[in-house]
Amino acid sequence: MSTPPAIWPGSDGQPISCREKVKVLAENHAEAVQVLRDALEDAVLMGVDEAAMRQILGEIVAGLPSPRRK
Repeated sequence: MSTPPAIWPGSDGQPISCREKVKVLAENHAEAVQVLRDALEDAVLMGVDEAAMRQILGEIVAGLPSPRRK
């Protein structure tokens, strides 16, 4: 299983230190890992090329809009 980063860098370059924020980030990381793992497994079991599915999943992440841009 993928482990969350030891340090979550803030926009100012300093690590996020608030325990509650770090807890939420770790929970989000675990949820994202599980969803991505399930999507990859389902696709491969249905015959999708694994490398192609990994690329598709990466493109999804790369294409997410920034919540800072309005």
